[in-house]
Amino acid sequence: MELQDVLTFLGLVWVARWVLYIVLDVVAALRKFVLARLSNDNLPIKYGGKWAVVTGCTDGIGKEYARQLAQRGMNILLIARNKDKLNNVKQLIREEWPGVETEIVQVDFSHGRVIYQDIARHVEGKNIGILVNNVGMVSVPPKKFVEFREDEAWSHINVNVASVVAMTQLVLPGMLARGRGAIINVASLASSYPMPYLGIYSATKAFVDFFSESLSWELRGSGITVQTLRPGAVITHMTSYAEQMSKPSFFVATTKTYVTSALATLSHSGRTSGYWPHGLQEFLIDEIFNRRFYMYMIEWLVPSLIKAELKRVAEEQAKKK
Repeated sequence: MELQDVLTFLGLVWVARWVLYIVLDVVAALRKFVLARLSNDNLPIKYGGKWAVVTGCTDGIGKEYARQLAQRGMNILLIARNKDKLNNVKQLIREEWPGVETEIVQVDFSHGRVIYQDIARHVEGKNIGILVNNVGMVSVPPKKFVEFREDEAWSHINVNVASVVAMTQLVLPGMLARGRGAIINVASLASSYPMPYLGIYSATKAFVDFFSESLSWELRGSGITVQTLRPGAVITHMTSYAEQMSKPSFFVATTKTYVTSALATLSHSGRTSGYWPHGLQEFLIDEIFNRRFYMYMIEWLVPSLIKAELKRVAEEQAKKK
């Protein structure tokens, strides 16, 4: 009976611990995704600067961040590689919010260190309140590591890793001098576990996750907010290879839906999926699925998505003929 009593006690402790974690997660989710929506902060005042810098801003999440920050009264410094798309986003912002200043910087983040002197010249003299490190790169469609060319591998590292560090070094001193600011680093739910066929991408996003959280701890008490975003599927070019991730659903968000939710969580959560259905996915990944099960699932899922997309494209081309 003594052994049975001990085992019963341990079982009750384990269940109580698990229930407590769920309750805390639910409370945190309500605070991040419900209560945060009730606030409507003046972003330039709150973060000590009129300017926001957004990298990778001509499509997807970055473009929507530029739009919504402009809507909230921020001037926007747009940084990306395609000049025509940069000018289109600049014109869009000017038409929707005529009082907002916009500047563009055309650089290719895959080129590495040489581009940052040019960016520094545009950053100089601006009171930057918000930096959105959004620029990212992924192989579309996904493929095995042995199929990567050397330049492709380096491009992933320069775009996904080096850009976050270099851009933060450019803007952080000014934020510290003013004692206010926000840095939003876009990682991914793909950083939770190693991902077959997306190995470089998931590893580089894990770097963003770790770097961002470390920086947040170092800057406690400084007045600087550092937020790690870990989105799941959002309808962008990065998900275009899979039909299931190219149309809105419960777990697949449009850029407007995602950024509206994620921007509301700024200052309310330092590390978040940004969108509550993705938060549910995050909980399942972190608390329910173990590492090996998740990797087996990805190893099966990604090739099947690629095959389905290739079949769809082939059928469309056949119809055109």
